[in-house]
Amino acid sequence: MIRNKDIIDEYDKRIRKISTDVTFPLEDKYKKFIEDAIEMLTLSQIEEEAEKYDLRPGMGLSAIQVGITKRIFVIVYEYEEGKFENYVFINPVLTKQSEEMIYVDGGEGCLSINRDIEGIVPRCARISAEYYDIDGNKHNIRLREELAIVFQHELDHLNGILFYDRIDKKNPFKNQNNMRAI
Repeated sequence: MIRNKDIIDEYDKRIRKISTDVTFPLEDKYKKFIEDAIEMLTLSQIEEEAEKYDLRPGMGLSAIQVGITKRIFVIVYEYEEGKFENYVFINPVLTKQSEEMIYVDGGEGCLSINRDIEGIVPRCARISAEYYDIDGNKHNIRLREELAIVFQHELDHLNGILFYDRIDKKNPFKNQNNMRAI
């Protein structure tokens, strides 16, 4: 299982590397990352398990966050208490995005950033994307609200971008009134 110590932090230069496409068939080491990320993200969202394994709660993890420079990320979404849906995105591409902008009320967090950062991160409320599954099959997906935010956050990681790069440095709450908080 992936632990906090395995996750690269913001001060490690590798976190800024741009990830490259995965080729298929998917190598075992990438399958292992996916399996381990799903386990860690799931347990991190269950309070007693998070305490037991000393995990910070998280919904998404990109391969780059554990030093793998491939375009893979995993999202584990708790849609109902104790019930999770797993999303595995390989070579994801954003194909559409809404004009409506939203942000996380209280600010975005990141498993690679071990400090609080004030400000709003503008994100599209709805997105569409293309991606591949672990078997190399191409899919299209539409995501909205929280899942759209996590997708955009993880996609940024694949491009060497951290969420605070999107916060206006001079005015961290700029255009807040033009966006919806979720």
